[in-house]
Amino acid sequence: MKKTIAFAAVLAALAVWGLSTNALGDSSRHTPASPSSTIGPGETPSDTPTDAPVDDPSEEPNESPASYPSDDPAGNPSASPSANPSDEQPSETPSKEPKPQTDPQGNKGENSSNAIPAWAANSLPSLTVERKNGLAVISNPSSLYVLVNKKRNLSSSYAPKDLVQPDIPFSFDGDSPKKKLRRQAAEALEKLFAGAGKAGIELKGVSGYRSYATQKAIFTANADKKGEAEANRTSAYPGQSEHQTGLAIDVSSAAVGYALEESFGKTKEGKWLAAHASEYGFIIRYPKGKEKITGYKYEPWHIRYIGKEAAKDITASGQTLEQYFDALEASVVK
Repeated sequence: MKKTIAFAAVLAALAVWGLSTNALGDSSRHTPASPSSTIGPGETPSDTPTDAPVDDPSEEPNESPASYPSDDPAGNPSASPSANPSDEQPSETPSKEPKPQTDPQGNKGENSSNAIPAWAANSLPSLTVERKNGLAVISNPSSLYVLVNKKRNLSSSYAPKDLVQPDIPFSFDGDSPKKKLRRQAAEALEKLFAGAGKAGIELKGVSGYRSYATQKAIFTANADKKGEAEANRTSAYPGQSEHQTGLAIDVSSAAVGYALEESFGKTKEGKWLAAHASEYGFIIRYPKGKEKITGYKYEPWHIRYIGKEAAKDITASGQTLEQYFDALEASVVK
């Protein structure tokens, strides 16, 4: 009897042990494996969760580009919130405003306050000079808007190709290159003289075009009489004279014996010229009180053709040609 009871106890114990073992086995099959238990050293699982999708540059994890390659096909590292601004790639859009552009019709762009006249777009002094043998040589000598002065030289070989003699009276007889101007300037001068005649003003031409060689002879003669420094107040060095462009001419009247002197500015002819020259495309090139800017004394007889639009703007501004161009240069956004 005792043996039977003992055997039954053993069987019961074995049954309990078997049930426990099965429960433990089922539990182990539903426990998720930790990464450390399934991923070896140096391996990266393809399904490792991240904080945000890595194909969105704005949502990329905050990692150093040195540790992780960029998603940019060009190889540029993507910016991150902790990135040093100096390490970022420049934006495709410039931070500075572009220079204002003027179309061929003269229409101003969005930056209208900074836009420049169409005629001046390619004639700014900074764009029209080059260094040659230590001299600043003008690169647009045939332009109607060329700026010639003591700092900007015409080539010794430059001569206009369209010189003609305007149909106006001159203070001297005979043929002479001094009676010639470039065609457009000559035609405008004829209209100016016609306008003066209608107003009862009689003018005569005194000196128009001069070649480099002629200017050299004139300056040398003046320097021999007055000294070089004094001569250069009223006479230009060769290459620095507007007369070589064929766009300038000296005019005078009988009131001063057709001389080229300051008193001409006080005559009715001189006053009419100053008041109406711009209507025909001319300016008084060397105004009174501007010697420090132009480099030359007041010359009420010296008129320069530059076209009606430019002439009217410059005259209305009260500036010299140098000042006007300087103002245009300053208006361009650098």
